[in-house]
Amino acid sequence: MIPVASFPVADRRGVRYLLTDIDDTLTDHGKLPARSYDALWNLHDAGISVIPVTGRPAGWCDLICRQWPVAGVIGENGAFAFYLEEDRLQVLRHPSAPEPHANRDRLDDIAREVYAAVPGTRPAKDQFSRLYDVAIDFREESPMLGLDAARNIKRRFEAHGAEARISSIHVNAWFGTHNKLSMAEHFLAEHFELDIRQAKQNRQVVFCGDSPNDEPMFAAFHNSIGVANIVEYAADLRTEPRYVTEASCAAGFVEAALVLLDR
Repeated sequence: MIPVASFPVADRRGVRYLLTDIDDTLTDHGKLPARSYDALWNLHDAGISVIPVTGRPAGWCDLICRQWPVAGVIGENGAFAFYLEEDRLQVLRHPSAPEPHANRDRLDDIAREVYAAVPGTRPAKDQFSRLYDVAIDFREESPMLGLDAARNIKRRFEAHGAEARISSIHVNAWFGTHNKLSMAEHFLAEHFELDIRQAKQNRQVVFCGDSPNDEPMFAAFHNSIGVANIVEYAADLRTEPRYVTEASCAAGFVEAALVLLDR
């Protein structure tokens, strides 16, 4: 990984879109600090469209889309994108995503198996506002569990044919072929007429993230940035981000934003 300060100035000038994870990328110990929110506004005012790409639930994404300076938000690991059009909330569902709550019983059955088999696991407190997936908390709240527990949870869902991804706080699981990358590709194409398979258009986009569920994004975008805490997950990554910040979490995001704004 290359220090983000080495991001070529000529490449910075071509950036029009910033896709970013939220937890432990924009946030610090679960809070969104003022410096992160200021960075979002500075990017917005500079003409860079910011699109959070998160495992967080639909209920959170509704608020984010309405109240943050963003061009849209992709939620529940790629099941949908929300965006505003003339101040009205619009929903673009991934072509492979099921109807909301279609797989709730199947996912809950597997989750109960996980809770019995992996001590300390529990439903994420934001589960009530989810439409497509189940989130298992392994270290958003106490007891804080390690990555071995997260990997065990992931394996158990996959054994039942579900997709599962590890974030910095949850293991998310769902049925369907959608993920962060395929929804980002779909949303950019449908809403911005941007084809990231074309190298010139791909370089208009930067992705910033921090955990294993961001790996497809690191692989897909030439200009990918990991905040420094990505190093903890190096063993779980087949593809690392191109650039890395010196600082972790929110401070790392601000560091990356300042580099993109220095044109």
